[in-house]
Amino acid sequence: MPKRRTFLDPVLLARLRRKSRFTALKARLRTRLQAMQAADSGRAKKNEVRANEDHELVVASYNVHKCIGIDGRFDPMRIASVIAELDADVVAIQEADKRFGRRSGLLDLKALEKEAGLTLIPTSHEKDGHGWHGNALFLRKGKVRDMRRLSLPGAEPRGALVVDLDLPMGPLRLVAAHLGLLRRSRRSQVRSILNEIEQGPRVPILLVGDLNEWRPGRKSSLQELKPVFGPLSQNHFSFPSYFPFIALDRVIGSPGLVTAMKVHDSALAKVASDHLPLKATIDIPAALKEIGGSDALVLNEVSS
Repeated sequence: MPKRRTFLDPVLLARLRRKSRFTALKARLRTRLQAMQAADSGRAKKNEVRANEDHELVVASYNVHKCIGIDGRFDPMRIASVIAELDADVVAIQEADKRFGRRSGLLDLKALEKEAGLTLIPTSHEKDGHGWHGNALFLRKGKVRDMRRLSLPGAEPRGALVVDLDLPMGPLRLVAAHLGLLRRSRRSQVRSILNEIEQGPRVPILLVGDLNEWRPGRKSSLQELKPVFGPLSQNHFSFPSYFPFIALDRVIGSPGLVTAMKVHDSALAKVASDHLPLKATIDIPAALKEIGGSDALVLNEVSS
């Protein structure tokens, strides 16, 4: 039986690089990438992803590809180092657990706590699991009021976490998700998330994760999010990590919540996973003004 080639197979990539058609395709993709990013460049220069300690926090999303890098090496410590580079207050991870069989965790929790100062929010049904359908959440400072596991409809098992947080700058409803590969599944999953986030007190909402949608405009399966979140940015390319030209990973917030966004493309991040991390600054007080104030929340401590 012939050996199966993977998308990131280095031998296959080497062969493709020698073909002129592949070189021309890369040139076209690079041109497209530069043109789309140029439209957002002025804003990016003004808004660096660096939190103002008075009213902003840094939030990140990272599909760690089960801690397997593009070199084929399983290395949770390398993933922890990339997460430490982000210097984020809240981090959502996708593919944090084994997908089949026992859903045990793949991350190095001790390294994440030591290097990044982040604590895992317990969400898994397994004692040694790190997330729900691979979605894990880490927090530096803050409290958890409520956490709901949401099973998403579709042809393959998918899930999302809906967590109400009390952060130093105010309340936040954080949705961490990894949507399906089929567009019709993603549409159903988006509707499920929208139905879920309407429950509870009115607070700023942040949707983060690998949403697996590369289509812009009307063809996008994310269009139903616009009435709640406003314009959906398509300019932050995080996949594949070695030559990013697709915006699969997203950080989408209530009006006024997200103030800046950036793809983290350090040398280590380019090899640690097939996705690059995406990070953003959020301004909870500004978002609270947009929705007309805050609700008083009594919150429980994050379990250590």
